[in-house]
Amino acid sequence: MNITTRPSGLATIVDVDGDITLYNSPDLRKTLMELLKVQKVPRVIVNLTNVKYIDSAGVACLVEALKVSRESKLGLALFGLSRVAREVLELTRLIKVFEVYGTEEEAVRGVQPVSSGAAA
Repeated sequence: MNITTRPSGLATIVDVDGDITLYNSPDLRKTLMELLKVQKVPRVIVNLTNVKYIDSAGVACLVEALKVSRESKLGLALFGLSRVAREVLELTRLIKVFEVYGTEEEAVRGVQPVSSGAAA
């Protein structure tokens, strides 16, 4: 898995390339906690376009980041979910807890498309 970050307006995009599993989720956790707890970035957007698989440890990492973002009154959003990643979030009912967008532009704007059916 490869993780890079880049600014986009007031948000920081976290580009994740590769599967998020028990073995590498600590790397993603470290990046997200640095942005949320240390840098206190107003909005963190996780790009999951190149993530084909996410296991329970990966989901736990995202849930922890969401909890920290809410406690700190910061934003956290996801976009570009693959079919498998979306299914994992739907099965765990977390798809309704996270802000999930189809594209980076929608995530940066914070505009939820009406046709997606996902709750913001």
